[in-house]
Amino acid sequence: QVQLVESGGGLVQPGGSLRLSCVASGFIFRNYRMSWYRQNPGKERELVATISIGGGSTDYADSVKGRFTISRDNAKNTVYLQMNSLKPEDTAVYYCYVVRGAGYWGQGTQVTVSS
Repeated sequence: QVQLVESGGGLVQPGGSLRLSCVASGFIFRNYRMSWYRQNPGKERELVATISIGGGSTDYADSVKGRFTISRDNAKNTVYLQMNSLKPEDTAVYYCYVVRGAGYWGQGTQVTVSS
């Protein structure tokens, strides 16, 4: 079955960096667009970034443009989110998502930006 496993979250100071990873299985990874979402308690999930099948096209939320970079390694069935210049408002649970069928979510990884 489809499985998405995120990792790399943690506690970081404002201005710091984190690199999130999402390892996919259960489908042909290279055939699908991938996305990262995030969510704070009591708020709706927000689309953070999306990457095309081959990785040549990306899209970002305005709030993270210039700071976050989404990438993928199809040989490793992995999508990444490099997060730089982190701000407290970036604090959230970050989820991996595949645009396949009805869509599939990972279980999320917590990112906390605090001094």
